[in-house]
Amino acid sequence: MPRSIDAPTPIAASDTDTDKHSNAWYDHDETETVSHTCVSSGSDGSHDKLEKAPLSRGRAIALVITLTGAAFINTLSAQAVVIILPAMGKTLNIPDSRLQWIVSAYSLTFGCFLLLWGRIADIFGKRFIFIAGSIWVTLATALNPLMPNEIAFDFFRGLHGLGAAANVPTAIGILGVTFPPGKAKNYAFAAYGAGAPLGSIFGSIISGIIAQYSSWKWVFGFMAIMAAAISIAGFALIPNSDDSPTLAAALQGGSVGARLKLVDWTGGALITVALIALLFALTEGNVVGWQTAWISNLILVSLLLIVAFFFWQRRLEKKPDGRPPLIKVSVFKNRQFTAVMFIMGLFFASFNNFLVFATYYYQDYLGYNPIQTMLRFLPTGVGGIFVSFAVAFLLSRVPTAFMLICGTFSVSIASLLFAVPIPITTSYFAWGMWAMLLSVVGADITWPCLTFFTSQALPAEDQAIGGALINAVGQMGRAIGLAIATAIQTAVLAHERGVSVENVGAVQELDYASLLSIRIASWFNFAIGVTAMVIVCIAFRKMEVIGRIAPEPDAEGIKEEHELRSRA
Repeated sequence: MPRSIDAPTPIAASDTDTDKHSNAWYDHDETETVSHTCVSSGSDGSHDKLEKAPLSRGRAIALVITLTGAAFINTLSAQAVVIILPAMGKTLNIPDSRLQWIVSAYSLTFGCFLLLWGRIADIFGKRFIFIAGSIWVTLATALNPLMPNEIAFDFFRGLHGLGAAANVPTAIGILGVTFPPGKAKNYAFAAYGAGAPLGSIFGSIISGIIAQYSSWKWVFGFMAIMAAAISIAGFALIPNSDDSPTLAAALQGGSVGARLKLVDWTGGALITVALIALLFALTEGNVVGWQTAWISNLILVSLLLIVAFFFWQRRLEKKPDGRPPLIKVSVFKNRQFTAVMFIMGLFFASFNNFLVFATYYYQDYLGYNPIQTMLRFLPTGVGGIFVSFAVAFLLSRVPTAFMLICGTFSVSIASLLFAVPIPITTSYFAWGMWAMLLSVVGADITWPCLTFFTSQALPAEDQAIGGALINAVGQMGRAIGLAIATAIQTAVLAHERGVSVENVGAVQELDYASLLSIRIASWFNFAIGVTAMVIVCIAFRKMEVIGRIAPEPDAEGIKEEHELRSRA
């Protein structure tokens, strides 16, 4: 791939596939409002049939909102529970040392099953898996607050993450095969890319409001209602041609067994167990201490399993007539694609850590209640909505490298403002508000660019696994980044208080050691954000406009309704 490009060429597609795609993208039938291609799976699992389905402008917008909702509710589910952890712990009699598992149980299953679900969606149909995953999320979330004890509650949080792992990457796959290159695709990916960071931000806001005026259980009720709405909307809006023949047709044709054989179950087991072991060790390391023998042993085992997974995938890829690999490892030979994965991990770690430690600062150190904390996060929600629209406009006009530099720089400066010794008596509007705005500007610029690049770089039959990969890397970056930042914070607290790490305690109100620990952890968050920016400068310094619109008048694939009526 040349360094100076308008958009990445699909890495793994054959010449024939590329020709079929390029012709289909701009084949506008007079009876369509949106001409889009959908890759179907035959009974043998092959992806050799391109179909078109009508999509009006209104339906296209509703579809984007629905798919963006999956990304939004995913990160909202992780962030919303942070503010209500004390209330849940009190109701369920969970000690402080184990409260983190309410968050970790969800993140663990979500991050570990993404790749397997992504490949299953590409084989069995993205529409079916998206709807099934959304229904699963609805049921798990609705039942979660009814659980009477800690074990059952954490178990259903894990089930929630398992469903989210099915619908989140599949949403990217549906966008990738539904919208042809052009204005519509730019706006679709900008909206979807904004969904995840906005979910993190609104998670704190919505949870704060509900916790202040009602029971914490209604936070889960709100999420269940949202998931149900996404399930219904997905059933009504996602084109059936996405997975023609449907699963029902596959059952009638007796081809389900053949499709199951196309799934790399060995690779799926290797990477899933590896990620579970790694994320579990990272989660527990700050609780039981990093010197604990089983923590280091578990990390070593996970790394060995990841290496085994890599060689297994390479072996399958070298046998084109056999079972397809879960991930085509050859895509990582492309330096820009590999760089995108590193940038996603570092950027999401920096952004997520900013939200976590900002919450610690306002709620734990300053002692604000949930509604007061929510108000401090409000600029991120309002600003994020405006930024997402601006990014959709800029994707086709501004060089991608410049946008990524601005995005990673903004996230870095947000953490820097919490790292420097600004007096706590300084007005929120003098620095806190600007940190919040910069964080969402950075997130809403960086995330769409990275997901859009990933979609453009992969062929249609790998769109869902591509969405799974970019999300899995983000989750790994989040877990590793938070583990390191928490270890730094804990070490500073232990040093300042003169106690061991195991007896350090929590952040305390107006305690100097607590403030210092938050600031030093924020320096780390700043550093990983800057590292992401440096990688952008090296890997993408000559990249042009990835979302450049083709000169054809209908290149964006959407026609106005009045144009169709006039033709008729």
